[in-house]
Amino acid sequence: MDQMLKRLAGNEYYCFLDGFSGYFQIPIDLHDLEKTTFTCPYRTFAYRCMPFGLCNAPGTFQRCMMAIFHDMIEKTMEVFMDDFSVFGNSFGNCLSRVDKMLQRCEDTNLCLNWEKSHFMVNEGIVLGHKISKKGIEVDKAKVDVIAKLPHPTIVKGVRSFLDHASSTRLVHSKMF
Repeated sequence: MDQMLKRLAGNEYYCFLDGFSGYFQIPIDLHDLEKTTFTCPYRTFAYRCMPFGLCNAPGTFQRCMMAIFHDMIEKTMEVFMDDFSVFGNSFGNCLSRVDKMLQRCEDTNLCLNWEKSHFMVNEGIVLGHKISKKGIEVDKAKVDVIAKLPHPTIVKGVRSFLDHASSTRLVHSKMF
């Protein structure tokens, strides 16, 4: 993850795109439908598309995205699950890269959520970090959330704070 953020940082323009309904875009092979079967009082159902909750769904989905964008990842874009980040050092460069990425989405019937996508911006939040030409910075909103937490007064409160802080990557893992 850190390497991905380093590759993104330092670019002039970014396009941040969001996949629409993530896993549900991955069809399940007919021979595997029975593995997704669940029973209701009067019927039995099986998923035709990969649902959330299957034990290997995240890895399968990420491998699928890597297969679709294999020649673009680390060079012109980064993919983390259904979040796509296209980058470029100039407006035209970023525009041609996002055009190629969108063509690949169209070719593979991969749908994007336009309401959550941002095109040709100079900075953005990726995995809780602010990415821009300046580099990688901590997302100020995450710091504000931690700063506004009440001060812990009992051991349970201290543990809760440390758990919350570590999940937001504000406390370095070597502290534990």
